[in-house]
Amino acid sequence: MHETGLKAVDSPRRERTPLVIGHRGAPSYRPEHTLASYELAIDLGADLIEPDLVVTRDGELVARHENELSRSTDVAAHPEFADRRRTQEVDGEELTGWFTEDFTLAELRTLGAVERMPGVRPLNTAYDGRFGVLTLAEIVALVRRRSSPGRPVRVQAELKNPGWFAAQGLPMTELLAAELRRLDAVRSDGPVVVMAFEPEALRALRRDLGTDGTRLVQLVEEEGVQDALITPSGLREISTYADGIAPHKGRILLHGADGALVGVSDLITQAHRAGLTVEPWTLRPENVFLPSHLRRGSDPSGIGDAQTEARLLLALGVDGVITDAPETAHRARAELTAEAMAPVRPRR
Repeated sequence: MHETGLKAVDSPRRERTPLVIGHRGAPSYRPEHTLASYELAIDLGADLIEPDLVVTRDGELVARHENELSRSTDVAAHPEFADRRRTQEVDGEELTGWFTEDFTLAELRTLGAVERMPGVRPLNTAYDGRFGVLTLAEIVALVRRRSSPGRPVRVQAELKNPGWFAAQGLPMTELLAAELRRLDAVRSDGPVVVMAFEPEALRALRRDLGTDGTRLVQLVEEEGVQDALITPSGLREISTYADGIAPHKGRILLHGADGALVGVSDLITQAHRAGLTVEPWTLRPENVFLPSHLRRGSDPSGIGDAQTEARLLLALGVDGVITDAPETAHRARAELTAEAMAPVRPRR
């Protein structure tokens, strides 16, 4: 399925402007999943903001990267919760810490959010403890406040481990469907898009919400067990329950062992043929996350040329990009739009 070389892959003409999706807000500049991060993402040009959703003990959907809380909140500094620290297996991985399913929403409200990657983003630690944990309802209310007829803003929510939560007696897809109905957010053009890695979760939502319901997107890991999903037959199967795919960017931009870009795949073309949109993840500006030719300096946490990476993906025909620094994709999109609208100069 891969093509070698750096030539662009042919793909159908887009019918709409590609989207900028603020991954957990704008976490290159503010701790992820905080009001400040989401607000800044919108200010920097994001069309959608992307919360990860987990579940509390009382069945509330809240925004955290994972259900283990010690990396993204100050829970360890709360002596009243010391006895809730435990070890358990979550989706095949053994974790020790504090877990959302052991807390009510009211208890989570007492915690402060902290920077989850302080080694890469040390400046963000200045905001530690200044913002709390948000619910899906609060994030939807935010985008409704910030939307206007000329510039709509939406939520693109990712369900984290829905099958695992269901096994704990917290049926995430059912809770989400009920919440979307309560928020009047079940239309395909409504304020919420839903993503998940687990096909069955998306299938359940499609059955529950109907074929004209909330837009659904199949997430695809960089490599491994999901390889079959991006074959032509796999993409056709996805189109029976989802509207698009969100693959790891490495599924499109191919890299060698040294991190150098060596080619592009034909995934965009194949997905478009199946009637699916394509929104790769995650574009990040720090050197450690960039291909070698876009890194600037030797500091892994230094800022490289993420705008060129976004520009390449947009030029290849993706329908959106999921990014930690929305302004880089916003500028890349503006550049390509300006070039497309520029008059053609006659040749002498």
